[in-house]
Amino acid sequence: MYRVRVANELGAGNGKAAKFATIVAVVTSVIIGLFFWVLIMLFHNEVGYIFTNSKPVLTEVNKLSLLLAFTILLNSVQPVLSGVAVGSGWQSYVAYINLGCYYLIGVPLGFLMGWGFHQGVMGIWAGMIFGGTAVQTLILAIITIRCDWEKEAEKASLHILRWADKK
Repeated sequence: MYRVRVANELGAGNGKAAKFATIVAVVTSVIIGLFFWVLIMLFHNEVGYIFTNSKPVLTEVNKLSLLLAFTILLNSVQPVLSGVAVGSGWQSYVAYINLGCYYLIGVPLGFLMGWGFHQGVMGIWAGMIFGGTAVQTLILAIITIRCDWEKEAEKASLHILRWADKK
């Protein structure tokens, strides 16, 4: 939804509205992510009861709940930033950032933490989340913050005119 909104505003030549749509989408997703982060942090001992009463499973769920909370928080923001970037026409940047963050940072870090530091599932998950998702979110946030939305709107308008002339 936000991807289409940003793309429509840029295509209409309205950089200010594209920036506003981006801010609204990111702030809304952060608020929702923080809400669920707090819920999991407060009820980390009870989350496992949704699925089972088995003590060993509940113990493991309790151990992993901190990672779950951060996963939910990061995964509430990262898709929004990716969507904004795609809606802005930066598909190739998103693809390279995604590949670099997950395959050059996240997977090796997850492997190192999981097997190298003997952290098992927690290490693999933490490596992927903090090495892959967090880095990708940070890079996309920096790109989005530094974006000149009026310039992007001008570029989008020029693309539309160029495509219209070909027909």
